Amino acid sequence: MTGRPDPDRATYPRPTPRQSLQRSAGLTALVVVLAWAWTGTIEIERLGPALPRLLDFVGRLIPPDVSVAPSVIRAALETIQIALLGTAISAVVSLPLGLAAAVNLSPAWLHLPTKWLLVVLRGIPMLLLALMFVSAVGLGPFPGVLAVAAHSTGMLGKFYAEAFENARSGVLEALDSTGATWLQVVRFGVLPQVAPDLGRDTLFRFELNLRESLVLGLVGAGGIGLAVQLYIRSFQYARVGTVTIVVLVMVVAVEQASVAIRKKLR
Repeated sequence: MTGRPDPDRATYPRPTPRQSLQRSAGLTALVVVLAWAWTGTIEIERLGPALPRLLDFVGRLIPPDVSVAPSVIRAALETIQIALLGTAISAVVSLPLGLAAAVNLSPAWLHLPTKWLLVVLRGIPMLLLALMFVSAVGLGPFPGVLAVAAHSTGMLGKFYAEAFENARSGVLEALDSTGATWLQVVRFGVLPQVAPDLGRDTLFRFELNLRESLVLGLVGAGGIGLAVQLYIRSFQYARVGTVTIVVLVMVVAVEQASVAIRKKLR
C-alpha cells in the first residue's frame, strides 16, 4: 500500500451531527405522516371479501358486446379531440404566461402575480372546471375543451416558466450587450435553448389530458366517459367491456406515438 488516496474511489463527507439529526427528524416525520394516512384510509379486513366481488365484476365484462364498438370508437375519437385541442390552446396561452412568470425575463411586479394565477388554474380540479363550463356553455365536448385548456395552462405555464429560467444566462447577457430588444432575446436566446423541453412538457401534458378527459363525460363534457356512465347505470357490463378495450388501445397507441416523438426531440 502506498498510502495515497485512490482516485477511482468516491469519497463523501461525513454528515455533521446537525445534518444527521435533521435527516432522522425528517425520516421520523415521514413515517408518522404515512402511519396517520394508513390509519385513516386502510381497512385490511375488507380485502378478503373484496376479491370475489372484483372477480365477479370483471366476469360481467366478458365477453364484451362488440355491437356498440362503432359508437364507442366515435366517443373515443371525441375524447382525443378534446385532449388534443385543449392541449393546443393551453400551449399557446402558456407561452406568454410562462415568459411573464419567468424570474429572469420579467420584473417582480409581473412574474409574481402571474405565478399565483398559474397556481390557481392548476389548483382547481378539472372535473370542477368541466362542471363550471357545462353550466356556462351547455353539454357537449366544447366545455370539455375549455376545462382541459384552463387546467393545462396552470401546469404548462409553470413548466414553461421553469424552462425559461433554466436558459443559460451567458447567451442572454451577450444578446443584451449588443442592444437586442426583449423580444429578440427571447426569440434568439431563450427559445432555441428550451424548445425541446417545451415540446416534451407539452407531449407529457397531452398524455395526462387524454387520461383525464376519459372522465369528463361523467359531468356532460363529452367524450367516452358519457358512454361509461350510461352503460354502468343501465347494468350493461358487456358494453363496458368494449369501452375498456377501446380505451386501452387508444391510450397505448397515443403513448407509443408520444414516446416516438419525444425521442426525436432529444
